[in-house]
Amino acid sequence: MTKDELKNYIDTHYQEKMKFLDTGRFDLMYEVTKENLLEISKALRDDENLKFDFLCCLSGSDTREHFEVIYSIASVTKRLRLDFKIVFPYDQAEIDSVQDIWPAANWYERETWELFGIQIKNHGNLKRFLLPDEWDQGYPMRKDWDAPDFVRMPEL
Repeated sequence: MTKDELKNYIDTHYQEKMKFLDTGRFDLMYEVTKENLLEISKALRDDENLKFDFLCCLSGSDTREHFEVIYSIASVTKRLRLDFKIVFPYDQAEIDSVQDIWPAANWYERETWELFGIQIKNHGNLKRFLLPDEWDQGYPMRKDWDAPDFVRMPEL
């Protein structure tokens, strides 16, 4: 399936739950609501024509306006790849865990929770592994994070 065929398939079968974002990047990018995250994730994994069975990466992002969690998924057998993201305001920094759908999400979700402070519902093992256990200086990947010995580099 080519990139255009994949886009047409997604638009035909999942148009109501996945909004295409024309980013101009190599891989297709969609936006999914927090409410549809688990349903869409299962559907993309279980769809016989797609079989998105591999979570390549999951990462948080702070845009200064809102949080985003970006999911990069692939189908090993179908040789397909796409990205989708969830966008939500700072005061609603909580999403569902996709660990039951893609077990690789375990580490990525813990990292997103630890560094951005985004709560991961139903994860079951949110423990620190990058920062010290006694860390109490906030979330270092947030744009507004500051610490006494932190020197912010200029943004390009």
